[in-house]
Amino acid sequence: MNKDQFLSRRRALFAGAAVLGAVGAAGTVQVLTADPGSPVRSSAAPAAGAQAKRAALRPSAYRLQPIAGYGPVRGTAARTLVRHQPFLRMSGRGKTMVLTFDDGPDPRYTPQVLRTLKAHKVRAMFFVCGEMAAGHKDLLRRMADEGHVVGNHTWSHPLLTRLTRAEIRSQMERTCDVIEEGTGERPGWFRAPYGAWNRAAFQIGAELGMEPLAWTVDTLDWTSPGADAIEGRVIKGAAPGVVVLGHDAGGDRTQSVTALRDYLPRLLDSGYHIIVPRRHST
Repeated sequence: MNKDQFLSRRRALFAGAAVLGAVGAAGTVQVLTADPGSPVRSSAAPAAGAQAKRAALRPSAYRLQPIAGYGPVRGTAARTLVRHQPFLRMSGRGKTMVLTFDDGPDPRYTPQVLRTLKAHKVRAMFFVCGEMAAGHKDLLRRMADEGHVVGNHTWSHPLLTRLTRAEIRSQMERTCDVIEEGTGERPGWFRAPYGAWNRAAFQIGAELGMEPLAWTVDTLDWTSPGADAIEGRVIKGAAPGVVVLGHDAGGDRTQSVTALRDYLPRLLDSGYHIIVPRRHST
Protein backbone atom coordinates (compact mmCIF):
# COMPACT_ATOMS: atom_id res chain seq x y z
CA MET A 1 0.00 0.00 0.00
CA ASN A 2 1.44 3.40 -0.95
CA LYS A 3 1.40 6.42 1.33
CA ASP A 4 -1.48 8.19 -0.49
CA GLN A 5 -3.68 5.12 -0.23
CA PHE A 6 -2.80 4.73 3.43
CA LEU A 7 -3.66 8.37 4.20
CA SER A 8 -6.90 8.27 2.20
CA ARG A 9 -8.07 5.18 3.99
CA ARG A 10 -7.07 6.66 7.33
CA ARG A 11 -9.04 9.87 6.74
CA ALA A 12 -12.10 7.93 5.63
CA LEU A 13 -12.00 5.71 8.69
CA PHE A 14 -11.39 8.68 10.97
CA ALA A 15 -14.55 10.39 9.77
CA GLY A 16 -16.51 7.16 10.16
CA ALA A 17 -15.20 6.52 13.63
CA ALA A 18 -16.40 9.86 14.88
CA VAL A 19 -20.01 9.29 13.88
CA LEU A 20 -20.49 5.56 14.23
CA GLY A 21 -20.71 3.29 17.20
CA ALA A 22 -19.68 -0.25 16.30
CA VAL A 23 -20.18 -3.73 17.64
CA GLY A 24 -16.82 -5.32 18.48
CA ALA A 25 -16.08 -8.99 18.19
CA ALA A 26 -16.38 -9.39 21.93
CA GLY A 27 -19.41 -7.22 22.59
CA THR A 28 -21.11 -3.86 22.08
CA VAL A 29 -19.21 -0.66 22.73
CA GLN A 30 -20.61 2.70 23.65
CA VAL A 31 -19.25 5.98 22.40
CA LEU A 32 -19.89 9.49 23.62
CA THR A 33 -20.77 12.55 21.62
CA ALA A 34 -19.35 15.97 22.43
CA ASP A 35 -21.97 16.12 25.17
CA PRO A 36 -20.82 13.57 27.82
CA GLY A 37 -24.41 13.16 28.93
CA SER A 38 -25.60 11.98 25.53
CA PRO A 39 -24.26 8.49 24.80
CA VAL A 40 -24.61 7.17 21.27
CA ARG A 41 -24.88 3.39 21.20
CA SER A 42 -23.75 1.09 18.43
CA SER A 43 -27.19 1.09 16.82
CA ALA A 44 -27.07 4.83 16.16
CA ALA A 45 -27.30 5.93 12.54
CA PRO A 46 -24.50 8.05 11.06
CA ALA A 47 -24.88 11.79 11.38
CA ALA A 48 -25.57 13.65 8.16
CA GLY A 49 -24.36 16.83 6.48
CA ALA A 50 -22.86 19.48 8.71
CA GLN A 51 -23.38 17.35 11.80
CA ALA A 52 -21.19 14.61 10.34
CA LYS A 53 -18.53 17.14 9.36
CA ARG A 54 -18.45 18.59 12.86
CA ALA A 55 -18.21 15.12 14.36
CA ALA A 56 -15.30 14.21 12.11
CA LEU A 57 -13.37 17.21 13.42
CA ARG A 58 -13.77 16.20 17.05
CA PRO A 59 -11.71 13.03 17.52
CA SER A 60 -11.60 13.59 21.28
CA ALA A 61 -15.39 13.62 21.46
CA TYR A 62 -15.87 9.88 21.34
CA ARG A 63 -14.76 7.72 24.21
CA LEU A 64 -15.61 4.26 25.33
CA GLN A 65 -18.01 4.54 28.25
CA PRO A 66 -15.90 3.11 31.08
CA ILE A 67 -16.91 -0.12 32.76
CA ALA A 68 -15.82 0.15 36.37
CA GLY A 69 -12.79 -1.84 37.44
CA TYR A 70 -10.78 -4.50 35.69
CA GLY A 71 -10.34 -8.24 35.93
CA PRO A 72 -8.33 -11.24 34.76
CA VAL A 73 -8.35 -12.37 31.15
CA ARG A 74 -10.53 -15.43 30.84
CA GLY A 75 -8.38 -18.50 30.38
CA THR A 76 -5.13 -16.78 31.36
CA ALA A 77 -3.24 -16.38 34.60
CA ALA A 78 -5.10 -14.38 37.24
CA ARG A 79 -2.26 -11.85 37.40
CA THR A 80 -3.01 -10.69 33.85
CA LEU A 81 -5.31 -7.75 34.40
CA VAL A 82 -7.67 -6.32 31.81
CA ARG A 83 -8.56 -2.68 32.14
CA HIS A 84 -11.99 -1.72 30.94
CA GLN A 85 -11.07 1.87 30.27
CA PRO A 86 -7.92 3.51 28.92
CA PHE A 87 -5.80 5.79 31.03
CA LEU A 88 -6.64 9.41 30.28
CA ARG A 89 -4.36 11.05 32.81
CA MET A 90 -1.14 10.08 34.53
CA SER A 91 -0.30 10.51 38.17
CA GLY A 92 2.96 12.17 39.09
CA ARG A 93 4.45 14.57 41.56
CA GLY A 94 3.86 18.24 40.99
CA LYS A 95 3.19 19.68 37.56
CA THR A 96 3.76 16.69 35.30
CA MET A 97 2.50 16.10 31.76
CA VAL A 98 2.92 13.44 29.09
CA LEU A 99 3.53 14.17 25.41
CA THR A 100 2.50 11.52 22.89
CA PHE A 101 2.89 11.29 19.12
CA ASP A 102 0.90 8.91 16.91
CA ASP A 103 1.05 7.25 13.50
CA GLY A 104 4.81 7.27 12.84
CA PRO A 105 7.58 6.91 12.41
CA ASP A 106 7.93 9.18 9.41
CA PRO A 107 11.47 9.93 8.18
CA ARG A 108 10.48 13.52 7.37
CA TYR A 109 8.99 14.59 10.71
CA THR A 110 9.91 12.09 13.40
CA PRO A 111 13.61 13.08 13.40
CA GLN A 112 12.60 16.73 13.81
CA VAL A 113 10.41 15.87 16.78
CA LEU A 114 13.23 13.81 18.28
CA ARG A 115 15.72 16.65 17.86
CA THR A 116 13.41 19.10 19.63
CA LEU A 117 12.78 16.71 22.50
CA LYS A 118 16.49 16.03 22.85
CA ALA A 119 17.34 19.73 22.84
CA HIS A 120 15.11 20.19 25.88
CA LYS A 121 16.08 16.88 27.53
CA VAL A 122 12.50 15.67 27.39
CA ARG A 123 11.19 12.15 26.88
CA ALA A 124 7.90 11.36 25.18
CA MET A 125 5.78 8.44 23.98
CA PHE A 126 5.52 7.39 20.35
CA PHE A 127 2.60 5.16 19.36
CA VAL A 128 3.76 3.68 16.08
CA CYS A 129 1.96 1.86 13.29
CA GLY A 130 3.67 -1.35 12.26
CA GLU A 131 3.12 -0.58 8.59
CA MET A 132 5.16 2.59 9.00
CA ALA A 133 7.67 1.20 11.49
CA ALA A 134 8.63 -1.86 9.47
CA GLY A 135 10.64 0.25 7.04
CA HIS A 136 12.10 2.61 9.64
CA LYS A 137 13.41 0.43 12.44
CA ASP A 138 16.36 2.78 12.74
CA LEU A 139 13.96 5.42 14.04
CA LEU A 140 12.51 2.95 16.53
CA ARG A 141 16.00 2.25 17.81
CA ARG A 142 16.71 5.97 18.04
CA MET A 143 13.51 6.53 20.03
CA ALA A 144 14.47 3.83 22.51
CA ASP A 145 18.11 4.91 22.73
CA GLU A 146 17.04 8.46 23.56
CA GLY A 147 14.79 7.28 26.38
CA HIS A 148 11.38 7.53 24.73
CA VAL A 149 8.60 4.98 25.10
CA VAL A 150 7.59 3.17 21.91
CA GLY A 151 3.95 2.06 22.03
CA ASN A 152 1.70 -0.01 19.78
CA HIS A 153 -0.80 1.79 17.53
CA THR A 154 -1.73 -1.31 15.48
CA TRP A 155 -0.35 -2.31 12.09
CA SER A 156 -2.44 -0.30 9.61
CA HIS A 157 -4.51 2.04 11.81
CA PRO A 158 -7.92 0.33 11.37
CA LEU A 159 -11.09 0.89 13.34
CA LEU A 160 -10.73 -1.98 15.80
CA THR A 161 -14.44 -2.13 16.60
CA ARG A 162 -15.07 -3.39 13.06
CA LEU A 163 -12.56 -6.23 13.27
CA THR A 164 -12.78 -9.79 14.54
CA ARG A 165 -10.76 -10.85 17.56
CA ALA A 166 -8.31 -12.63 15.26
CA GLU A 167 -7.85 -9.49 13.18
CA ILE A 168 -7.33 -7.32 16.25
CA ARG A 169 -4.72 -9.75 17.57
CA SER A 170 -2.92 -9.76 14.23
CA GLN A 171 -2.88 -5.95 14.10
CA MET A 172 -1.41 -5.73 17.58
CA GLU A 173 0.89 -8.73 17.53
CA ARG A 174 2.56 -7.91 14.22
CA THR A 175 3.29 -4.42 15.50
CA CYS A 176 4.66 -5.80 18.78
CA ASP A 177 7.04 -7.93 16.71
CA VAL A 178 8.28 -4.97 14.66
CA ILE A 179 8.78 -2.85 17.79
CA GLU A 180 10.76 -5.65 19.42
CA GLU A 181 12.89 -6.03 16.29
CA GLY A 182 13.63 -2.32 16.30
CA THR A 183 14.10 -1.66 20.01
CA GLY A 184 14.90 -5.04 21.53
CA GLU A 185 11.84 -4.91 23.77
CA ARG A 186 8.14 -5.70 23.50
CA PRO A 187 5.93 -2.61 23.91
CA GLY A 188 4.25 -2.02 27.25
CA TRP A 189 1.58 0.40 26.02
CA PHE A 190 -0.98 0.52 23.23
CA ARG A 191 -3.46 3.03 21.85
CA ALA A 192 -6.54 2.25 19.78
CA PRO A 193 -6.74 4.13 16.48
CA TYR A 194 -9.32 6.93 16.57
CA GLY A 195 -9.73 6.34 20.32
CA ALA A 196 -12.24 3.59 19.49
CA TRP A 197 -11.87 0.85 22.11
CA ASN A 198 -13.83 -2.31 22.76
CA ARG A 199 -13.64 -5.24 25.14
CA ALA A 200 -11.66 -7.37 22.71
CA ALA A 201 -9.01 -4.67 22.30
CA PHE A 202 -8.55 -4.36 26.05
CA GLN A 203 -8.35 -8.12 26.52
CA ILE A 204 -5.95 -8.80 23.66
CA GLY A 205 -3.78 -5.85 24.64
CA ALA A 206 -3.52 -7.25 28.17
CA GLU A 207 -2.70 -10.71 26.86
CA LEU A 208 0.16 -9.15 24.92
CA GLY A 209 1.40 -7.40 28.07
CA MET A 210 0.29 -3.88 27.22
CA GLU A 211 -1.57 -1.13 29.06
CA PRO A 212 -4.11 1.10 27.23
CA LEU A 213 -3.43 4.84 27.04
CA ALA A 214 -5.77 7.44 25.56
CA TRP A 215 -5.32 11.21 25.91
CA THR A 216 -6.63 14.27 27.71
CA VAL A 217 -5.71 17.11 25.35
CA ASP A 218 -6.08 16.68 21.60
CA THR A 219 -4.06 19.13 19.53
CA LEU A 220 -6.22 18.39 16.45
CA ASP A 221 -3.02 18.84 14.47
CA TRP A 222 -4.25 16.37 11.86
CA THR A 223 -6.72 19.06 10.70
CA SER A 224 -3.81 21.43 9.90
CA PRO A 225 -5.23 24.32 11.97
CA GLY A 226 -1.93 26.20 12.04
CA ALA A 227 0.99 25.98 14.45
CA ASP A 228 -0.42 28.76 16.65
CA ALA A 229 -3.71 26.91 17.11
CA ILE A 230 -1.90 23.68 18.02
CA GLU A 231 0.29 25.51 20.51
CA GLY A 232 -2.75 27.27 21.98
CA ARG A 233 -4.59 24.01 22.60
CA VAL A 234 -1.61 22.55 24.45
CA ILE A 235 -1.00 25.64 26.59
CA LYS A 236 -4.70 26.08 27.37
CA GLY A 237 -5.09 22.41 28.27
CA ALA A 238 -1.93 22.14 30.36
CA ALA A 239 -2.56 20.72 33.83
CA PRO A 240 -1.02 18.12 36.14
CA GLY A 241 -1.42 14.62 34.73
CA VAL A 242 -2.53 15.71 31.27
CA VAL A 243 -1.71 13.47 28.29
CA VAL A 244 -1.27 15.45 25.06
CA LEU A 245 -2.03 13.88 21.68
CA GLY A 246 0.01 14.97 18.68
CA HIS A 247 1.17 13.33 15.46
CA ASP A 248 4.55 12.84 13.82
CA ALA A 249 3.16 11.13 10.71
CA GLY A 250 -0.02 10.55 8.72
CA GLY A 251 0.29 13.67 6.59
CA ASP A 252 2.16 16.96 6.46
CA ARG A 253 3.24 17.47 10.07
CA THR A 254 5.21 20.66 9.55
CA GLN A 255 2.75 22.56 11.75
CA SER A 256 3.05 19.93 14.49
CA VAL A 257 6.84 20.22 14.49
CA THR A 258 6.73 24.03 14.54
CA ALA A 259 4.19 24.06 17.37
CA LEU A 260 6.25 21.64 19.45
CA ARG A 261 9.28 23.92 19.18
CA ASP A 262 7.16 26.74 20.61
CA TYR A 263 4.99 25.08 23.26
CA LEU A 264 7.59 22.76 24.77
CA PRO A 265 9.86 25.52 26.16
CA ARG A 266 6.76 27.41 27.33
CA LEU A 267 5.61 24.38 29.32
CA LEU A 268 9.04 23.91 30.83
CA ASP A 269 9.36 27.59 31.69
CA SER A 270 5.96 27.35 33.42
CA GLY A 271 7.32 24.66 35.73
CA TYR A 272 5.94 21.56 34.01
CA HIS A 273 7.90 18.33 33.97
CA ILE A 274 7.37 16.15 30.90
CA ILE A 275 7.43 12.50 31.92
CA VAL A 276 6.88 9.04 30.50
CA PRO A 277 4.60 6.92 32.69
CA ARG A 278 5.39 3.62 34.29
CA ARG A 279 3.26 0.64 33.40
CA HIS A 280 0.43 -0.42 35.70
CA SER A 281 -0.17 3.16 36.83
CA THR A 282 -3.40 3.87 38.70
